[in-house]
Parts: sequence; C-alpha cells; structure tokens
Amino acid sequence: MADTKPSSDQKKKKEPVPVEKTGDPIVSAIGDFKIYQFWYCMLIFLCKFGTGWHTLAHIFLAAPTPLSCTTANVTDPCSDQCTSTEFDTSVFQTTIVTEWDLTCKKSSLSSLSQSIVMVGIMFGSMVFGMISDRCGRRPAFLGCCFMQLITGLVVCFSPSFWFYCLSRFLVAFATGGTMTTSFVLIMEIIGPKKRELVAILYQIPFNIGHASLAVFAYFIRTWRWFQFSVTIFSVVFVVYICLVPESPRWLFTTGRLDESIKILEMIARRNNVPTETIRGEIEAAYKVVSAAAPVKKGTIIDLFRYPYLRLKTLCMANIWLVVCMVYYGTAQYISKLGGNIFLNNLIAASLGIPGTLLCVVMTKYLGRRITMMITNGISAVGLLSLVFLTHADMRIQVVCATLGLFGASITFPNAYLWGGEVFPTVVRANGLGLCSMVGRGGSLVAPLICDLAHVRAWITPLIFGVFSVSGLLVSFCLPETRGTQLPATFEDSEKRPKKA
Repeated sequence: MADTKPSSDQKKKKEPVPVEKTGDPIVSAIGDFKIYQFWYCMLIFLCKFGTGWHTLAHIFLAAPTPLSCTTANVTDPCSDQCTSTEFDTSVFQTTIVTEWDLTCKKSSLSSLSQSIVMVGIMFGSMVFGMISDRCGRRPAFLGCCFMQLITGLVVCFSPSFWFYCLSRFLVAFATGGTMTTSFVLIMEIIGPKKRELVAILYQIPFNIGHASLAVFAYFIRTWRWFQFSVTIFSVVFVVYICLVPESPRWLFTTGRLDESIKILEMIARRNNVPTETIRGEIEAAYKVVSAAAPVKKGTIIDLFRYPYLRLKTLCMANIWLVVCMVYYGTAQYISKLGGNIFLNNLIAASLGIPGTLLCVVMTKYLGRRITMMITNGISAVGLLSLVFLTHADMRIQVVCATLGLFGASITFPNAYLWGGEVFPTVVRANGLGLCSMVGRGGSLVAPLICDLAHVRAWITPLIFGVFSVSGLLVSFCLPETRGTQLPATFEDSEKRPKKA
C-alpha cells in the first residue's frame, strides 16, 4: 500500500498538459516554446559556429606577413633591383600570401579571394533559399551543411591559388545557404512569445565563432592546418540526418498534411502535450486557408508581385545592405589601426556578444521597428562624428568607430528576426535569401569604401554614416511584428499584422 501513492503521482506527472490555443495551428498543436523546441534550437545553433569561422577565416588565412629584400643595398622588396626576398615567419609560419607570393603587384589577389567568398555567400543564400521554398527546408539545410564540410576540407589541399579561390567560393556558397535555411527552420517551429529571444540568441554562436578564430590562429600558425581545424568541427552535421525533421509549417503550407501531422504529433509527445486533436485541428485550419485562396509555392518573383510585400521586400533589403556594409566595413576600419592581430580580432568580435544580448531586451520591450531606428541612429552618430574627428586623438577615433560597430552588432540580429517575421511562409526563405544576397553586396563594397580613407580620411565614415541614416529612415515603412502571427500566404502578407 505504501507504494501505491508514489505510483499514482508519477502517472499524473506523465499526463499531457494542454497548450494554449492560438490563431496559429502549428503553435496550438505543439506549444509556443517547450522542451523539444529548446533542444532543437540548441542543435541548429551548432551550425552557426561554422558560418562565423568560414566567413571571416580570411583574417588569418591571409594574415599580414612582412616581406623584406635580402639583396645587398636594396630595401624595397618590390623594386626591380631586388632579386631575393624573404618573409618574416616569426608570427605566422605560412599563409596564402607566403604560399603563393601574393605580394607587390599580386597583393590585390589576397583581397580578391575574400571578395570571392562574399560573392559565394551572396549566391548561396539566394540559391539555397529558393531550394528551401521549392523542395523543403530539410533537404536544403542538409545539402548546404555537408557541402560546407566537404569543400572546407578540399581547401586544405589546394595546389594553386586559383584552385583555393574556387574551393573557398564553394565553401562560402554552402555557408550562405546554411545561414538562411537554419534560421528559417528555427523561426517556423517556435511561437511568438519566444521568437525574438531565440532568433536573436541565434547570432551568439556566430559571434563566438568569429572571436574564437583568434584562439585557433594563435595556436595554429600554418594556414592549411588552421583551415582544417575550423572545418573538421562540421562533422557533427551527421547527427542532423536523424535529428532534424522537415518544417511542419512548410509541409502544412504546401498541403502535405499527413507528413506535417506526423511530425507535429512526434513533437507534441516530446513536449508532453495532447496529440488526439492535432489531426482534426490541422485539417480544419488547412481548409480555412485553402478556401481563402489556393496555396501555392512561391518564387522570388512573387516578392515583387504584391504591392505591400514589394514595399517590405525593398525596405528590408535596404536594411540588410546597411547592416552588412557598416558591420564588416567598420570592423575592418578598426582593424587597420594596428596592434596585436590576435587581440584586436578577439576584442572586435567579442563586442558583438553584448550587442546581441542587448538586442534581446530592446526588441522585447521596444519592438523591432524602434530598436532598428535606435541602433542605426547609434551607428550614424558614432560614424558621422568621425567625419569631424579624423585629426583628433586616436583613442577618440577608436571610441567613435567602436560606437558605430556596436550599433551594427545590435542591428544584425534584429535584421534576421524582423526579416523572418515580415515575409510569408511560402517565400520566407526566398525573402531572407534575397536580403542576405543584397547584404553581401554591402560586404563586398565595404573594403573598397575603407580604402577611400587613403584619399580623404573623412570619406569612409561619412559613407557608412549616411547609409546608417538610410537604414533608420526606411524602418518607418515596415510594420511592427512583435507578438504577431507569422504570415503564411501572400494574402496574409498583404494585411497588417495582427497580435497573436
């Protein structure tokens, strides 16, 4: 008799707990954010370390390696009189610069290799976004993850510079796809109550990945082993085959109800919520959606076919252009101030972590639009102040530039979050892919803008500051999406968001 009561209590604990019913059939079936969603997000977060490593590895792959002339009575290693040169390998034993002698007239090839990386990310985001909307989130996600692993290892064995550029392009292509598809997978399985928290914290692994590059490079001073070290971690992607299902929201939107219901019931059991009513609720919800308008798979052209969606697409693309240009451009601008390359990179990258955490609080209590306006304003103030302080003390210039970078570090996760909420499910990956592609265009021109500082010191901060102001202004044209239901169809996207 003494054992009867504990057994009864144990049974009560295992009884499913009903979830709050909302206008979103997916959230109503599995809950807003429960134990399954938590571990699912932690699992997807792993792929973001690799995106930070591969996007910014160039800092150390092509690290500055001093070149000197060993010819008697000749000091300029690039002069015609110099017949013998020598690299200073006291800091880095090998880099792509020393491997293929990317010096003097060939020095621009080093920067070109990084521009090729940004082009790869640009097109990868776009192409995998289209594959994701057309063929499903899971195949697109798995495809880009394994492509990143394989091509990353190929880079280690590059026999020539142009082969290195090609393989780095393929790595970047896969990395761009990973950025887009992983974020969409997370956005489509959680509800509005925790959406801003998860979507913003999703950027933390990228920040940590960026910062940890300095640690890798400090202990590994040869570029091939450095590349291997930041790639081999991706072997954990094998677990995604078994643990990452297709997005039930995408299956629902595209009419594959049986598959969607099967996955939702699995998630519901893991979350200890009732499963008996899921099929009836999902089928009823789909009848309502399909009766309003036939559900179809979207394309990138559809982003510009509807008036309000077209406006949102253009404004969101502008915001991405601004944040990528200002973030990467200002980070490079700061790095040119000299000093210890390991420490400089570590500090600059670590700055994104408190910015990301602050973004959680701001978007939760101020909303997406006001946060975007404030953070672009912070960047604009810091960078435009530099226009008048280019001859001031270097510490003052560093503070102003750091303020601009800090504002951009808050803007970046908000751009991901807001973009994921603005676009409807049928073209969400396409929309984010397009915005990411435009943003990478900003990353491409950022180094060129930094080079303009050699002409006039005030030109670079002026351009970055003006673009920050444009990001602030276009925010007025976008709807506030805090606590709203994710739009599923084009018709939903044309309506003003309703509170969930």
